[in-house]
Amino acid sequence: MNEELTGRLRAAAEAHQPDRARILARVERGMSGAPAGPRESSGARPWPRVALASLATAGVLAVGGFAVAAIVQSPPARPDIPATPGAPATPAAPTAPGTPHSTPSAPTTGGPTAPDRSPSTTPSTSPSPAASGGAGSTRPGSAHVQDGPLWSAGSLGANSNTYWAQSNITLKTTQPLTALTMELRITQTGGVQSTGSWRTLPADDFTVTVQHEGGAVVYRWTLKPGRTVPAGQHVFAGQYNHAAGEREAKHDGYRVDANGPRGALSVWGGFTPTR
Repeated sequence: MNEELTGRLRAAAEAHQPDRARILARVERGMSGAPAGPRESSGARPWPRVALASLATAGVLAVGGFAVAAIVQSPPARPDIPATPGAPATPAAPTAPGTPHSTPSAPTTGGPTAPDRSPSTTPSTSPSPAASGGAGSTRPGSAHVQDGPLWSAGSLGANSNTYWAQSNITLKTTQPLTALTMELRITQTGGVQSTGSWRTLPADDFTVTVQHEGGAVVYRWTLKPGRTVPAGQHVFAGQYNHAAGEREAKHDGYRVDANGPRGALSVWGGFTPTR
C-alpha cells in the first residue's frame, strides 16, 4: 500500500458517517427474508427479533470502528526508512602505507674498481718518447746526444740563406735499430713554411708527415713495421722558407726514439749554425 492509497483511505474513514437506521433496516430485512423496498411499520416487534437485530448492528458498528481506527492510527510507511534497519556501517580504518615490493640493495662499500694495469701481451714495435717530451720540449742549450750505441748531432745546412734554410740531423748507430721515430721541430719565427725533406735511408722504409703544432713546423719520420735501420751513419733533413734576414735557430730542436738490442734508446739536442 503506497502513500497515496493510505492517504485516501484515511480521508474516507474520517469523513464516514454511518447511517444507523439504514443499517438496522437492512439487517432486519435480511433476517426476515422480506424483499428490499419500503415497508410500513407494523408496530411493536417481537422482543427476541429486536434484540438480535440490535446485537448484529452493534457488531457491525464495532468492526467498522476498529477498521477505521486501525487505518487512522497506523502511521504511514516512510519509503526512506528501511523496514529492518541494519547496524550502522563502520568506517574502514585507513590503510597503512604499503611496503615496497623490492628492498633496495645496500650501497657498495668498496671503492672504484682499479684499472687493469696488466702489461699488454703484444709488444710495441714503435719507440715511446721519454716523459720529458720530444724535440722542442727540451730547454734551449740542453741536449742528450748519446745513448749507448746511438749518437746524434744537429746542424744548419751550409746552403742556408736569408730566405731559406735546411736543418740536418746526423744519426750514428753501432747496432741495427728495429724501430725509429725522428722528430724535427722548427720554431715559427716568421714566414716559416716547409719546402720538403729528405733522408739518406730508403724512402719506402719511412712514413713522413709535416704538421704545424704549437707554434712550430714539425717533421716526423717513422720507420715502418718490419723494416730495420742498419748500423752506420744516417742523415735526416728538413727544408723550409723563412722571413728575410738571418734566422735564429736556438729554439729549434730534434728528438730520436729508437729500439735496439739493448731496448729503448733516446737522444735529443739543438742546432749549431754552420760557420
